[in-house]
Amino acid sequence: MIEVGDRAPEFEATDSRGEPFRLSGLRGRSVILYFFPKAFTGGCTIETQQFAALAPALTEKGVQVVGVSVDSAETEQRFAAHCGATFPIVSDAGKTIARSYGVLSLLGFSKRVTFFLDESGTVREIVTGMLPGPHLAKAKARYLPAAPPPAPPRGGP
Repeated sequence: MIEVGDRAPEFEATDSRGEPFRLSGLRGRSVILYFFPKAFTGGCTIETQQFAALAPALTEKGVQVVGVSVDSAETEQRFAAHCGATFPIVSDAGKTIARSYGVLSLLGFSKRVTFFLDESGTVREIVTGMLPGPHLAKAKARYLPAAPPPAPPRGGP
């Protein structure tokens, strides 16, 4: 698997909008690149729906979310619509993207791995694990920190 400090491998594929997608087209923006095992499964649906809910606030911060799985482009289109995802979900039906990132499992699916890329396309942080919660929590902590508590009222006459 690629590591923190590595340049994210370039790829070009069809996204859930039916358009060609190229990772380098996002240079200048931070990117949350998340790989998920299979569209329309429990954890993957939860993860994608929650990233869809976070996407507007992330976009405001200059962060682009991109999902990737080995499902077909047609499946990705239906899955994005089902989850309300307006960000690109990329079809890696040939499994070349998952291989280049080192996240292809022995069963032929992507492992659940999230890469946080900086504006130059360098990996700054990686989250691994089957449960989607830690991936989403790290995205929130990294880009959408909680607002500081309000200052206490000033006393005095």
